[in-house]
Amino acid sequence: MADMGAFRDAVIAWAADGPGDHARELASRLPVRAVVLLEGPSDAAAVGALATSRGRDLAAEGVCVLPMGGAMSVGRFARLLGPPGLGLRLAGLCDEAERRYYARGFELAGAAPQDFFVCAADLEDELIRALGAVRVTELVRAEGDLRALRTFLRQPAQQGRTSQQQLRRFLGTKKGRKIHYGRVLVEALDPDRIPGPLDGLLTSL
Repeated sequence: MADMGAFRDAVIAWAADGPGDHARELASRLPVRAVVLLEGPSDAAAVGALATSRGRDLAAEGVCVLPMGGAMSVGRFARLLGPPGLGLRLAGLCDEAERRYYARGFELAGAAPQDFFVCAADLEDELIRALGAVRVTELVRAEGDLRALRTFLRQPAQQGRTSQQQLRRFLGTKKGRKIHYGRVLVEALDPDRIPGPLDGLLTSL
């Protein structure tokens, strides 16, 4: 049986210049009503964790959460999936530095610009600020990464940085760590401390 994962894979293949027939068929059969365009898998992990905490199953609701592998791909995905292509509603979440790619991509695809949400620096920064450095360090300890964090903090490059800056950098030092903590940090948040861009995105879907 086709599922949202199969649709996501078909779209990624289509965006890489493969045929689009399979994606079109799956979009109709599932059916898909919206696509959330994200820069990478850590963002997808955070969005998925927040949806679960709110009792929502985005795939069952017809929403495809799609990590594109970089913000510069947003224009291509938006053209394939938005009004010029499959006619699906587009939404997104991006870093401040990538705002211009999303703005341009959504504009060229005729998608609503208010449907993508911008993090002040990036999503990890938003989550660390929402939780506080002390709480994030506690979570790092609980996940068995405290020794690695302490080793990282002894590096000369980390001296003079704030705790928040150090933690943000630490999350990106090992493959898969940002994805893992995208879920862990969201699950630790109080409901009234959800970062605005993440909350806005999920509420809009």
